[in-house]
Amino acid sequence: MTVTIYHNPACGTSRNTLAMIRAGGEDPVVIEYLKTPPSRERLLELIAAMSITPRELLREKGTPYAELGLADPKWRDDELIDFMLAHPILINRPIVETPKGTRLCRPSEAVLPLLDNPPHEFVKEDGEKVAP
Repeated sequence: MTVTIYHNPACGTSRNTLAMIRAGGEDPVVIEYLKTPPSRERLLELIAAMSITPRELLREKGTPYAELGLADPKWRDDELIDFMLAHPILINRPIVETPKGTRLCRPSEAVLPLLDNPPHEFVKEDGEKVAP
């Protein structure tokens, strides 16, 4: 099975998600999206595959969300996409894509239904135990 994760190694949720994927026996394609942001077309494909809106993919914490005024409902979807392309940190993470589906894996255990062989038990970085 091909698994792709749009990953930020500075994010604990992203690190836990990647570790769960690997604990399930997968060797995923890891895209550090801050270094290699998706194209507009790819970002739109991911949003469509997740059945969410661009606004639902926006990350607020640790981003220029507030200073850019992105909470204002005046912004159209194409404008929000423009902001995410200009500031990839605004793209919430991790996004995981498998033959079973594509989803924003927050919390990290949201990845488990996407895996063929999810780990039977997993301990997150903070010590929290996760079971499928």
